[in-house]
Amino acid sequence: MTDYFTVFGLPRKLTVDADALQRRFYELSREHHPDFHQGTDAARQAEALARSALVNRAYRALRDPLPRVEYLIALEEGREVREGASEKPKAPRELLQEMLEVQEALEEARAAGMTGEGADRVREERARLEARYAAEAEAIAGRAAEWDRLVDGGGDRKPLLEWFKQRLATRAYLRTVIDDLSDALGEREEDHVPHRRH
Repeated sequence: MTDYFTVFGLPRKLTVDADALQRRFYELSREHHPDFHQGTDAARQAEALARSALVNRAYRALRDPLPRVEYLIALEEGREVREGASEKPKAPRELLQEMLEVQEALEEARAAGMTGEGADRVREERARLEARYAAEAEAIAGRAAEWDRLVDGGGDRKPLLEWFKQRLATRAYLRTVIDDLSDALGEREEDHVPHRRH
């Protein structure tokens, strides 16, 4: 697996200077853009194209904190990154009981025709889950410096890596439930709260 951190000359840390990363991305993009290699032989053109694609993939993986954590986990575990990978996180056990209650509220609202109090309760549940979804992101980002200290000090990173995995799995599960509630209400997520899937 190619280490995207090395593409940008970065240590395998979670705290990244976003402006410096973007500047380096633009430099590498100009250096490897296929348009600047049109006068070279076919092998060099193919190499420039492959390098340009690698720079783009690396930037997408590292520019935002949560995809950076996801990529770091894959890298540390020696498996493929999200793009093209088929492994899905499992629903965390502690969420299952809570989600059963959410599903009951949804079924009651559907039985009532998704109007009135039932629909309002589904919207309230969705808002609560969206807040929790955002809080999970903040918690993950909040431990980035801890990861960096462990890297610098040579400490055991495995427990923190497992914690990151659990938090990301929680977010993935919450996102699915939030989307299900939005679909049931006939309200696409984009209609009321902008988000990006991470």
